[in-house]
Amino acid sequence: MSNTEDQPQYSKKDFMSDQMIRWCPGCGDYSILSQVQTVFASLNIPKEDFAVISGIGCSSRFPYYMNTYGFHTIHGRAPAFATGLKLANPNLSVWMITGDGDSLSIGGNHFIHILRRNVDIQLLLFNNRIYGLTKGQYSPTSEVGKKTKSTPMGSLDHPFEPCAVALGADGTFIARTVDIFVKDQREVLAQAADHRGTSFVEIFQNCNIFNDGAFTNVTDRKVRGEAVIFVKHGEPLTFGGKDQPRKGLRLNKRIQLEVVEIGDEPPGDDILVHDETNPVLANLLARMRPPFPVAMGILFRVERPTYDAGVHEQLEVASKVPSAGDLTKALYSGNTWVVE
Repeated sequence: MSNTEDQPQYSKKDFMSDQMIRWCPGCGDYSILSQVQTVFASLNIPKEDFAVISGIGCSSRFPYYMNTYGFHTIHGRAPAFATGLKLANPNLSVWMITGDGDSLSIGGNHFIHILRRNVDIQLLLFNNRIYGLTKGQYSPTSEVGKKTKSTPMGSLDHPFEPCAVALGADGTFIARTVDIFVKDQREVLAQAADHRGTSFVEIFQNCNIFNDGAFTNVTDRKVRGEAVIFVKHGEPLTFGGKDQPRKGLRLNKRIQLEVVEIGDEPPGDDILVHDETNPVLANLLARMRPPFPVAMGILFRVERPTYDAGVHEQLEVASKVPSAGDLTKALYSGNTWVVE
């Protein structure tokens, strides 16, 4: 588009569908839906150029509640549909909505491959550490010892850390936020939309029916200052509540993270500065759990050629080769044999 006057002007209401929202009252999905609709309105993208794709789960009802194109697909296979859609129409802004069960259990294989391929989509994973749609079984992110309908004596499974899995799959944009952290969530989503490649955003989401309070250790205002660190590229990794001494993160001699008090003094040279291009630091931040603060914001971001751009470049080259469309020649070239 040539100038801002040519760009569409939308409000949040333009992205609200006429469908009845069928989530439990108090579900964290409501907040996420509201922030996504608000961010969509701010992106200056024609409404008809959005597509919302989902798999199976409470989060996967998302396409019905967005006044955009969308597709509610099958369990764990949303990455395949999203990839095909982006390849068929590279001009679309494709957003994939999934949950911890949908993407990290039955869809685990599809999840890691869309990240390594770096397809240009936005992938939002709602993590409530439970299977909510099927009424409260443990999920791949449930903590060890979690008692659920399917683990009455406590889960024995070691849980996935979604951001660490995404890093292991060589994702190019990895971020984390919380359903009720409205301002920070919008900022992360806007940055994800601006990234070229697979933008992975984990969103802590409360399931108040089957796993209520799963994230109170980071959302409770009384402890939030000590329990959360908001990371920003180029800024020291510091945190602390209003009534607590300021603290920072540094590496000790064993190359392990440790928390140190810095008080009111400026951070010293030993305090780490966030570098979102450093995968080692991103992995350390992704895996922090109490007594360390939980890292929020963009943990990792780098540029790498996208899969869909590469496919279309190959198609462009192939279309210029005179014999590119000769299927018979392709089938019978090289080593062939005849079975009598």
